[in-house]
Order: sequence, then structure tokens, then C-alpha cells
Amino acid sequence: DPTTFQILPWRGSEGVARMFCNIVMPDGEPFEGDPRSVLQRNLQRAADLGYTFYVGPEVEYFYFADAGDEPRPLDRGGYFDLTPLDVASEYRRHTITALEALGISVESSHHEVSPSQHELDLRQTDALAMADNLMTARLAVKEVALEHGIYATFMPKPIEGVDGNGLHLHLSLFEGDRNAFYDPASPYGLSRVAQCFIAGLLHHAAPITAITNQWVNSYKRLVGGFDAPVHVAWARNNQSALVRVPSAKPGKSAGTRIEYRAPDPACNPYLAFSVILAAGLDGIENGFPLPPEVTGNVFDLTDEERAAERVGRLPGTLAEALDAMESSELVAAALGEHLFAWFLRNKRREWDRYQRHVSRFELREYLPIL
Repeated sequence: DPTTFQILPWRGSEGVARMFCNIVMPDGEPFEGDPRSVLQRNLQRAADLGYTFYVGPEVEYFYFADAGDEPRPLDRGGYFDLTPLDVASEYRRHTITALEALGISVESSHHEVSPSQHELDLRQTDALAMADNLMTARLAVKEVALEHGIYATFMPKPIEGVDGNGLHLHLSLFEGDRNAFYDPASPYGLSRVAQCFIAGLLHHAAPITAITNQWVNSYKRLVGGFDAPVHVAWARNNQSALVRVPSAKPGKSAGTRIEYRAPDPACNPYLAFSVILAAGLDGIENGFPLPPEVTGNVFDLTDEERAAERVGRLPGTLAEALDAMESSELVAAALGEHLFAWFLRNKRREWDRYQRHVSRFELREYLPIL
């Protein structure tokens, strides 16, 4: 059941093609382990409530000299640096050309905070098309890098001591052409629907994290001291919050949205969008109240202050995230029992392998003294 098939010109006489299909059983029924079908099922649930789910991602990644065990950055540039520090502008430009040839709009690109780290911002579209676009974008970034003799990675935290790769997701629900998140008469311009959606995300943040941050390495990024969320809170224009409400431009109600900052670009976008949508819809259907906004830097609060404001913490390891996920009826329903069980089984094996591994940190720290 092909839903997308394109053959478009790229670089002279060459062509590129992409095709996305749903996996079905011999009798034509959707395969329960197909992530794309899982997302379609969750989107249908939103459609039954009158909503279309839109996503606009900020995709971060690193360029390295090669894929060796020791990452070798190409530059020492920082946030929005240009030449001569940002030597990879040409690689980004070629990547954008390739994506535009495939009909994927890139709103902007720039150097990110860490050395040799970069960002592509894809133009918002419906969640299924965006999941397809993200899969294509990751491949395009890697292919263009290989053509230039370098290596691109979406690994969440490849370098110790600097910011890791995030996938900040800008989310909104529309009812036809109307942005269901916008209400000029409500505080911050956020409708009741938007407030309940945020509350649902906060309520289910811990159990959905195993899906949005699915690798052992993902949790090396979700630590304090960097530009990644650790605590379950929401705020306006506050980079330390898990859910951020960007300021909408005056008169641009369609731009009202929320930003979910936990995911990393190594996740499965079909599954990540599914559980995020399910969490938000649960908040809407059950009328979850929006907790108070955290106005200061969450990292500057003491443990006692966070407890008083009922600010929880995201799981600190993949094992903690899997424990939270396993007890979640919402995640089980969003993924389906088949995929839910297999995901847990496979990720428990990954964690067990990690537990048996002796790292260089342990050898450096303990071998000389023990």
C-alpha cells in the first residue's frame, strides 16, 4: 500500500526516489508491529475528535571527520557561527538542496551550540508526512556527508562535556483551518485545548520518554548543565522547561504552538509522535488542569523548591524509562500490545548489554587505585 512515491531530478541527470509503504498481513490487515500504521491509528483517533496533528521539528546532528571510536569535530564554532568557523555550511546547503528536490521544505539551518554541531528546521506539516520527512532528512544528511568524505551522526550525546543532539518538536492541533491551540481571550493566548494538551504531556512525560529517547546514550544528554530538559515543567520562553510555549507573532494565530524539548533525533518518529499525541489527547479528553508555570530556571531551584512546586524529573536511565513505560496503560494503548511488548523486550536486552560493559571511565577511575 504505497502512500508516497517520488522520482525527482537531483544533480544533473541523476535521480532520487523515495517510497513509504504500510506493512500488512497476507489477509490485508495492518501488521501490528508497523510503526507507520501505529501512527496512522493514533492520528485517526485525533481525527475522530476533530483534530489534525501538526509537527515542526528542529533536527540537530554532528559532522565528524569519520565514524571512528574517537569523534573528531570539523570546527570549533558555536551558536549561529558562520565562516570561517563554520566550515560545514556547504554541507548543509547541499543537504537542503537534496531535501527541497524531494519536496521537503527547510525553513532554516545554522550552526548549533557545540563544536561541529548543526541544525535543520523543517517546515511544519501534518504528523504522518513529517515522520516520513524526518526519515528522509536523516538519510539525506548522512548521504551528503559521505559524498564529502565526512560522517554525520544523530547520536544523542557523542561528545562528553558539550550539548547533545535534540529533536525539539513544535506541536499544534488544528480543527479544519483553525488553530485549536489559540484563544485570544485566554492567558498566554493558549486555548483550553492547548492547556489540557500540555497537562497531558506533563502527566505522561515519564512513561513516554522510553519512546522519545530510546537509546542508552539518550540519557547522557538528559542531564543538568546543558540545553536539555531534565525536569517536568512548562514555561514560556524558558529553555530549561520540558514544555516551552514560544511567543506567537501578533496577528498570527496559526503560529500558536507548544514545543516539546525532550526527544532526540535518534528516536523512531512514528512511535514518538504516537505517544506524544496520545498523551496530549488524554489531557484533553480528561480535562487535566494545567499546573502553574515555572518562571525561573528549573536547574536553579533546590530539590525542596522543586518538590513544593510539584516539579518531577524525567527518567535518568533507559532502565528507569522502561520501568515507567511498562506500567503505562496509555503507552500500551498507543503502541498496541504487540509493539509495546517487543519494544520493552528489545530495549531490556540493550540495557543488559550495557550493564555488562566495562567502560573506559571505570578503567581510568578505578584501575589505578583499586
